[in-house]
Amino acid sequence: MSKILFVPFSVLAGLASGAIAKKVFTALWSLVEHEQPPDPRRPDVPWRKVIPALLLEGAVLRAVRGVADRASREAFSRLTGAWPGGERAQPSS
Repeated sequence: MSKILFVPFSVLAGLASGAIAKKVFTALWSLVEHEQPPDPRRPDVPWRKVIPALLLEGAVLRAVRGVADRASREAFSRLTGAWPGGERAQPSS
């Protein structure tokens, strides 16, 4: 039952994290280049700019989404008393 109730939390966290990740990526890219991030769909953009931009964008997106997912699970757990998707994994020693 907690899986079904968690879906709205998950959807909202995913939408918010995508928007946040885009802003973080743009801010980080502006530290590397003084231009907008390269568009990989444009034929005039060299590979030496496209690949680092895509790597940075992917890393930022994954990190922000991971943090948002974990935070939404903890918030859900505090509100309902149940960890979404079953029991919390026990830390390994």
